[in-house]
Amino acid sequence: MKLYGVYGANGFGREVMPLLRQQVADSPNTTCVFVDDAIGRDSENGHRRMSFTQFLEHPAGSRATTLAIADGAVRRKLSEKCTAAGVAFAEVRAFNSVVMDMVQISEGLVLCGFTTITSNTKIGRHFHANIYSYVAHDCVIGDFVTLAPSVKVNGNVTIGDQVYIGTGAVVRQGLKIGAGATIGMGAVVIRDVAPGTTVVGNPARELIKK
Repeated sequence: MKLYGVYGANGFGREVMPLLRQQVADSPNTTCVFVDDAIGRDSENGHRRMSFTQFLEHPAGSRATTLAIADGAVRRKLSEKCTAAGVAFAEVRAFNSVVMDMVQISEGLVLCGFTTITSNTKIGRHFHANIYSYVAHDCVIGDFVTLAPSVKVNGNVTIGDQVYIGTGAVVRQGLKIGAGATIGMGAVVIRDVAPGTTVVGNPARELIKK
């Protein structure tokens, strides 16, 4: 049996599960489950919910996970945990997502519905693009980057590891977004963003915590 796990049974995980199920529907003897170590119900949306230990112990000829956690730092820790346990990673793409020419994609990709990655881009490990997001030509995206719904990343943008870009944000062509930065929902980014900072607004400015 082939065992697939969506790691994370909360909102985004419940959005990813139908995409994974559709993707493996024609594969014989396949089971899809949620993997979540938090205390909760025995099932979610008709799929069994397991702890990571149960996922490892469940009889299977092969097993793979998709990390459906929005927080990039948490996703990194889970990827290390899965790798140490010998668990492979499943790439998930909605049937109506688009990937164009000469795109380099690393493991663990999740492309939700109506997302687009255009030509000559490089995508790091465990990248998430939520519904209606796009990454345009010649971008370089780091590891564990998250695009919330309707994010627009224009051409020649470089994004560091573990960046989170909120719903509806727009990133101007040619910018650099430093590792660990957060871009707030609806932000219009017209200048480079320093590592570890949070920017909000139109035009986007650094959020100073008092």
